[in-house]
Amino acid sequence: MADFSRGTPRTSSDVPRVGIPERLARRMTMAEQHEYLRAKLSRRGVLRGGVAGAGTVAGAGLLTGSASAVEAGPQPPLLTAPASRKVDGSLVAPFGRHLAFGADPRTRMRISWQVPFAVKAPYVRIGLQPWDLSRKIEAEVRSLHTPALSDKLPAVDQYYLHAALDGLRPGVTYYYGVGHDGFDPADPRHFSALGTFRTAPEEAESFVFTAFGDQGVSYDALANDQLLLGQNPAFHLHAGDLCYADTTGHGQKTDAFDARVWDSFLAQTASVAASVPWMVTTGNHDMEAWYSPDGYGGQLARWSLPDNGPDPRKAPGVYSFTYANVGIVALDANDVSYEITANTGYTGGEQTRWLDRRLGQLRAQPGIDFIVVFFHHCAFSTTSAHASDGGVRDAWVPLFEKHQVDLVINGHNHVYERTDAIRGGRAAKRVPIGGSADAVRDGIVYATAGGAGARLYRFPVPDSYEGHVKDLDEVKTFHWAKDGSKNEDTAEWSRVRYTGFSFLAVEVRPGPSPKLKVTTLAESGERVDHFEVVRTPQK
Repeated sequence: MADFSRGTPRTSSDVPRVGIPERLARRMTMAEQHEYLRAKLSRRGVLRGGVAGAGTVAGAGLLTGSASAVEAGPQPPLLTAPASRKVDGSLVAPFGRHLAFGADPRTRMRISWQVPFAVKAPYVRIGLQPWDLSRKIEAEVRSLHTPALSDKLPAVDQYYLHAALDGLRPGVTYYYGVGHDGFDPADPRHFSALGTFRTAPEEAESFVFTAFGDQGVSYDALANDQLLLGQNPAFHLHAGDLCYADTTGHGQKTDAFDARVWDSFLAQTASVAASVPWMVTTGNHDMEAWYSPDGYGGQLARWSLPDNGPDPRKAPGVYSFTYANVGIVALDANDVSYEITANTGYTGGEQTRWLDRRLGQLRAQPGIDFIVVFFHHCAFSTTSAHASDGGVRDAWVPLFEKHQVDLVINGHNHVYERTDAIRGGRAAKRVPIGGSADAVRDGIVYATAGGAGARLYRFPVPDSYEGHVKDLDEVKTFHWAKDGSKNEDTAEWSRVRYTGFSFLAVEVRPGPSPKLKVTTLAESGERVDHFEVVRTPQK
């Protein structure tokens, strides 16, 4: 069941596995594996830095008023880096910039980046003009140490920097640059490295957002990035399986893992994420068992996401935000999966309880027309690989229907697949290419957008997409059951199938009859699907 990204430097056969016998690992949770292997490595003298909190810094401390995840309190432990060599700051160039909204996208932005060596006094400069970056904000450093996992993988020290920008003005474009002692982004020599971002508007207006999952490092991933940047998105949703540094994806200490892949991924992604907020959640390949009991210490080091989920210290990929008339909810499906169980139940049901509350709050909030939910594992898919996860169906689909969620976006299956409108597990309304659905009247449309750049999967039946329609009354498939078995399904809801690299572009139109115009574009720019989600005004 190994799942390898094209372009990943190593495969599980290249890298000797370390630590836990396979039969034992299958019976252990992620947290149990973490404690077992940490003790074993300590006895071997591999860990050099001990264990410290995720807030360990190599430079400046947290900003006053920061809303980053670290601010919420003690976090799962990271493996800390040993003292780094000292390098002249003028020789250290920042890379891998990526933006993310804070809890309120109108007034909060998080800027994150990476440096190859520890630097002194990192900061962000921002302003309303590129020649006037007068506001200077200190940055936090989150250092991450990965031990030498084998004789082929050396120890890796990585330095991630984060700045929390609060008190911004809605609907305004800001210019920014990142720097440190010896590297000033206001220096004319570095003007080419300046970036921009725009805060969310105060009032509803038309905008576009994009979405995909399962990216990795590859030429196809880069091509998708460049094409989606051309859609001028207000933000991007990444439905998990980000870079595939963990190529195996079982959430176990025996997984093949190369932390250096993150350097390539963030450098690749910066072409978009330096100007478009890159809102991520966690997939099975993002459970990196080397960091923290639940495997999310790496996520906490690399990303600064909204801290309004059930526990941002433990579940960084669970949060929500609103942009204009759309409420967005990010979930961690590792918590409910029946297929890949390393973290199943790790929140003790708190994520699902939070989801129920949050969806109810969004649906009652004035000015919110649409609710979009995104996460990794699929509720409804027919591929020959992962297909559908019964855990997601059991835990969350009833809540989506209860609160009339308008659109659900998944990854996990490396294809594009789109359903008819579904209610109660069955197709309630046929939604052909160019069709429309109303969540209240018809049911919910589920879109699997897992063609971001990782190796593609296959369907058990022919593709069917715009210009190549091959409609079927049913598809024989399966879903994962609670006991880990595959239960046979007959899917009457699989409407569009495309085996190719692609992404979603969603145009949001507010007004008396609001709508989401959803378009799926292939890596070539060819349109492979389009449909509308509408919300009929309530009398």
